[in-house]
Amino acid sequence: MPIATYYLHDPAAPKPNLPTHYGANVWLVWQDRLLLERRSDCDLWGLIGGGRKSGETDLQAALRETREETGLELPASAFVPVRVYDDPDRIASYRDGSVWNMVIALFRVELTQPPALHCSRESSRLRFFTRQELKSLPVVQTHRDLVDDF
Repeated sequence: MPIATYYLHDPAAPKPNLPTHYGANVWLVWQDRLLLERRSDCDLWGLIGGGRKSGETDLQAALRETREETGLELPASAFVPVRVYDDPDRIASYRDGSVWNMVIALFRVELTQPPALHCSRESSRLRFFTRQELKSLPVVQTHRDLVDDF
């Protein structure tokens, strides 16, 4: 059983029982390919990123999550804001009964050299995908539109 289930515009999604969860995700791009992680919480592909900690800005969360999930130490100046996805039907539901809607600040980083990547315990694999490969890839529901917008 997955640790988490994600929903987007799904009438069967459970109703949130916790406050809105704010997070940051990143399009990490190398040679026009997008980096995704194979997530250990649901065994689907997703963008690098995660929840904002108390007192963090969106950019600080993006920097921290990138470092934690890939091992990359990137300067703040590399992170270009793309947009905020604030659809109230973007829902995360966890095995412990926690359910919240998600607001995601998306950033883009163009990598200028081949990255040396390191998986965190939150993922089983990191891989760059072409735009064509992304179309049929099993992606976390709450990231599908973000990946499609790439």
